[in-house]
Amino acid sequence: MIKVLLADDHHVVRSALAGLLNLEPDLTVVAEVDRGDEVLPAARAARPDVAVLDIDMPGLDGLAAAAVLHDALPEITTLVLTGHGKPGHLRRALTAGVRGFLLKTSPPEELAAGIRTVAAGQRVLDPKLALTAWDIADNPLTPRETDVLRLAAEGAEAPEIAERLHLSAGTVRNYLTAVVTKLNARNRTDAARIAREAGWL
Repeated sequence: MIKVLLADDHHVVRSALAGLLNLEPDLTVVAEVDRGDEVLPAARAARPDVAVLDIDMPGLDGLAAAAVLHDALPEITTLVLTGHGKPGHLRRALTAGVRGFLLKTSPPEELAAGIRTVAAGQRVLDPKLALTAWDIADNPLTPRETDVLRLAAEGAEAPEIAERLHLSAGTVRNYLTAVVTKLNARNRTDAARIAREAGWL
């Protein structure tokens, strides 16, 4: 029996997935959470074989939660389920030790098969995502530029970003200028849009 942890902040989606997976003779859902920061505590308690994580969750996004889980409990395999397959997300998932990456539009039998595949130590990847990943350039932003842009996208102004990242306001402005230039954007709002669409934020 393969034990599964489900993490998705949409209660209806999570409940539907749990119901479908529990119908499979060799799968059982042993834990459900609706926040990314609840994944590790739930995994410690339930000891699943596979964690199925949505990307967009409060607390921690699914990819950050996958990285935390991989570091703390590497024996638990992760499979990411997402509504939008951004190539940047795929790269982050691979870095976080994720073994599977499927779209929420996949048929239920594909998800069940994907869980079995990653539980067996193999990788599973939605074919559409694999093609998209080849077609996009690597993230041109440094980790610090990404941090600055993420805070700017949340509405923080240069002085607040400077305080939160322990930088000078001038340095923050320089980072934002570099980001806009690298992404060939019109302004920081456009830069945030471009980075989000690529899955870099």
